[in-house]
Amino acid sequence: MRQLPTHSLPKVWGRQTPPPPFTNPNDEPLGEIWFDSPPELANLLVKFIFTDAALSVQVHPDDAQAPAGWRGKNECWYILDAEPGAKLAVGLTQEMDADELRAAALDGSIERMLGYVEVRRGDFFSIPAGTIHTLGAGITLLEVQQNSDVTYRLYDFGRPRELHLEDALRVAKRQVYASALHSRAPDEGYFELIDGPFFRLAKLAVGGAVPAGRFASHALVLPLTEGASLAGQPLAVGTCTLVNGIDGLELGNGASLILVEDTSAA
Repeated sequence: MRQLPTHSLPKVWGRQTPPPPFTNPNDEPLGEIWFDSPPELANLLVKFIFTDAALSVQVHPDDAQAPAGWRGKNECWYILDAEPGAKLAVGLTQEMDADELRAAALDGSIERMLGYVEVRRGDFFSIPAGTIHTLGAGITLLEVQQNSDVTYRLYDFGRPRELHLEDALRVAKRQVYASALHSRAPDEGYFELIDGPFFRLAKLAVGGAVPAGRFASHALVLPLTEGASLAGQPLAVGTCTLVNGIDGLELGNGASLILVEDTSAA
């Protein structure tokens, strides 16, 4: 097993003081903590995200739509912490054609057309490529994605950053977000959050058993609480550990964690 190195990235929308156990090593607000993608799971990128303001409204292409030599970007979010009333947006409140969406992005009325969802700890969202999305303030989450950084910014709440309007319109699904892509895992047992063509995520808590064949090779372990250990070595919250199989994984009373594996070559 090997704990992955991290990189702390300041962002204008980040948090000066993230919730425990995270700390901010920078003078600027902390937006993201990235983990180095190991060669064994090079198709995946894992990060923590911390928000104190809204991110841009954005969309990502799929593999076929991405620029030559780049992957698309399917991703998912597991909410680790949310202030009361914190919201994110996925999809639209109604279907729109490209001209309607372009006009809404240009005049700001898109803010009223986003599919906002109030979130709490334990919520999970699959964000397929093409999904229009943004995060609001007061959210800490775990993101697992294809290892790609192709992002098309559709709207930025009046900030002067560059937009990628035509690229965003080209790949965006101008529709309501499917409710089946939003779930909540139970407090106990084993629950698969997503089993897709790019990655599999599961929450494992006390009383759960991982089915045979799941996470049997290279996988990532991210504790949600203290009390998890592998081969007798404690796994700390806020870390991401590469393992080769999960034999020897143990959970103490009340402990839980997220398991991640690459399914793109399966």
